[in-house]
Amino acid sequence: MLNMHNQAGTVLVDGVTYEWELRREPQWSDADGWRGMTIALLQADTQREAVLEFPPPKRLLKGLQRGRLQINDAIVSRGVRAALAAGWEPASRGKPVVFMVDADGN
Repeated sequence: MLNMHNQAGTVLVDGVTYEWELRREPQWSDADGWRGMTIALLQADTQREAVLEFPPPKRLLKGLQRGRLQINDAIVSRGVRAALAAGWEPASRGKPVVFMVDADGN
């Protein structure tokens, strides 16, 4: 299943279903300059969320116009694996955990 240009969906990673949702598109901040998109992840039937922060697209840093976001299942799956490897425990309780990832979700 390919989720191009959608703002939410589900992915299956290692036999476990994860829900994802686009939380923020790239945007300009007076304090920080360009900020990248963020995607929220939640394992099905759990409560602790992970938030993936992507770097701003290079075209924005160069002053070019915005383009369509390219979010697909492969990027989200790599992001899930990266968050799990960095210590995200979906079954635990607590505030959402924020992870910085590269443009490919690693």
